[in-house]
Amino acid sequence: MAATGPAGRPLGHEAGRANPFSSGESSARVLGLSSGKGGVGKSTVTVNLALALAGFGHKVGVLDADVYGFSVPAMLGMSGSPDGSGGAVQPLVAHGVRVMSMGFFVPDPQPVIWRGPMLHKALEQFLSDVDWGDIDFLLVDMPPGTGDVALSMSQYLPASEVYVVTTPQVAAKRVAQRSAYMARKLNLPLRGVIENMSWLSTPGGRLAVFGTGGGPQLAEELGVPLLGQVPLEPGVREGGDTGLPVVVADPGSEAALAFVQIAERVVALGRSRVVRQELRVN
Repeated sequence: MAATGPAGRPLGHEAGRANPFSSGESSARVLGLSSGKGGVGKSTVTVNLALALAGFGHKVGVLDADVYGFSVPAMLGMSGSPDGSGGAVQPLVAHGVRVMSMGFFVPDPQPVIWRGPMLHKALEQFLSDVDWGDIDFLLVDMPPGTGDVALSMSQYLPASEVYVVTTPQVAAKRVAQRSAYMARKLNLPLRGVIENMSWLSTPGGRLAVFGTGGGPQLAEELGVPLLGQVPLEPGVREGGDTGLPVVVADPGSEAALAFVQIAERVVALGRSRVVRQELRVN
């Protein structure tokens, strides 16, 4: 009997459907947001960066690959289940951004208790069975760490670009560095570093709540640009809790403008060089 994914549908490779992002021929740039550890605001960066790119007129999709700790639907105020009655599964849409997440299939607050093979199959279905359409960018919110999901996504998305999210804290920078080194071992191009929670603006000036230097140091050590520093603002947290991210809720805020600047720099980088499959490390 054919295995099925979260929507109860045959998996892409068993149903004869191709993963549209499996080669460099896709028109979409795939951006993998990675951190190596939790608690640095990677999902917040992913969501706001996606909205900033959409604000420029780009067609954007977000794949919430953090299957065990999905948070993207709540951050975007989304609920409901994708429609698969017409053949391909239709992603849900928020603020013009197409989204697919395990959170659409698992009742809150039920946990996902799966071993590796089921995890891989679900991720493959999210890529093969979902009608992403003619998008310009697919942002992948990666789970923390350098384990199964990261390995699966490197296989399913061989042309993806990696962006490392860290905080200014030196300890966070050290852990984020591991995810960057893993990307290089898998021949995935590192494109830049994004520092989150960089400072808290107060009447007396900037307060470095989590220290300073982590993002610039990591970018220098990796030989990639520091694409931006996002300040620590209550509005960023509030936006994630209410489902109205700061880029939409308060576009003139310091944090929202930082996300827009990062999006501009990501666009300016252009597409990365595609590494041939025969050169990949398995």
